[in-house]
Amino acid sequence: MDLSKKPGIVAIVVAAGRGERAAHPGSDVPKQYRPVGGIPLLARTIQALAAVEAIDQVLPVINRDHVALYQSIGLTHPKLLPPTIGGATRQASCLAGLEALAAEPPEIVLIHDAARPFVDALLVGGVMEALERHDAALPVMAVTDTIKRSADGIRVTNTEDRRTLFAAQTPQAFRYQTILEAHRRAANEVHEFTDDAAIAEWAGMSVGLAEGGAANIKITLPVDFARAERLIAGDVGMETRIGSGYDVHPFGPGNTVHLGGVAIPHEAGLVGHSDADAGLHALTDAIYGAIGEGDIGTHFPSGDPQWRGVDSGVFLGHAAGLVRQRGGRIVNLDLTLVCEAPKIGPHVTAMRARIAELCGIEPGRVAVKATTNERMGFVGRREGIAALAAASVEMPRFAS
Repeated sequence: MDLSKKPGIVAIVVAAGRGERAAHPGSDVPKQYRPVGGIPLLARTIQALAAVEAIDQVLPVINRDHVALYQSIGLTHPKLLPPTIGGATRQASCLAGLEALAAEPPEIVLIHDAARPFVDALLVGGVMEALERHDAALPVMAVTDTIKRSADGIRVTNTEDRRTLFAAQTPQAFRYQTILEAHRRAANEVHEFTDDAAIAEWAGMSVGLAEGGAANIKITLPVDFARAERLIAGDVGMETRIGSGYDVHPFGPGNTVHLGGVAIPHEAGLVGHSDADAGLHALTDAIYGAIGEGDIGTHFPSGDPQWRGVDSGVFLGHAAGLVRQRGGRIVNLDLTLVCEAPKIGPHVTAMRARIAELCGIEPGRVAVKATTNERMGFVGRREGIAALAAASVEMPRFAS
């Protein structure tokens, strides 16, 4: 999804709480104004959202008693709107933020907790992709612990099926007019909703799930500040892993070859079970290798007819997704294409952009190079194309 073509996206940052659970001994400063890595938490969150190209404006919703605190942090940004005063509950504060936009309503609104400072473009992009298919969308993380239910806190009543359980995160995305109307209706309900997706569910909307982020933590307790400081400092017990990949496909009938996610006109095609993109296959195997996940055949068997002719971007996106799910990140990818023809140089920029998009990283972290085989071997005889790839990945230490 090209977010730059989706105008009218406003992010509401809910910061009207008193932050008492994260209170620091000897300090009465609400958590959203306490520094994290030398920057007030609220300022860090707003800056992170404003840095997302797709977001047009950012609206803070603050506590009436915190006006002087908000002014003291001296936030300025072309996307930043004047703050709106929130209500007594999170739900009331969200409605106040939505009402503040009514005079010039956006197409889409993101509602985000001020206590989640590590939001990024990848997370926002995933939520927006899910919103294309649903009335609302939110990022989630699969629950990995076994969950017990108890009616009295003393005896287990039953064990939940964790395969159906997900931990909700923000930002949560909605079409503005729809969520505004739902919030207005919900304001008359006795029941208090704990997030905006719950209001959307109550209103009968279809709520889609997007992939959350392990780093998208919510700072709720004092210990969370220490964790956030470690994340900022990079001291999170990470280790660097390296993987390599190799793939080859012969030429066959056709007039287009797929390489690096780009369709290139040619006098022949490439033969393979999928679209035979040797470049993406090599990169996929390099990432799988870095995290100890076998190869493409492990996850997408060539004997399975559902993968016949499929876009190899599916494979690369899956490998990159496994890295994110385990709290890791792709540092860089290096791809070398070996062929006598077609000419690769004119397509390198497009390849880097497509690979970066599939992996959710910046194009500057992707290298694409090409060379010939000096007319030697099957490549030199123009019988096919080979690809070699390397991937550098940072993963939490001891991650499986």
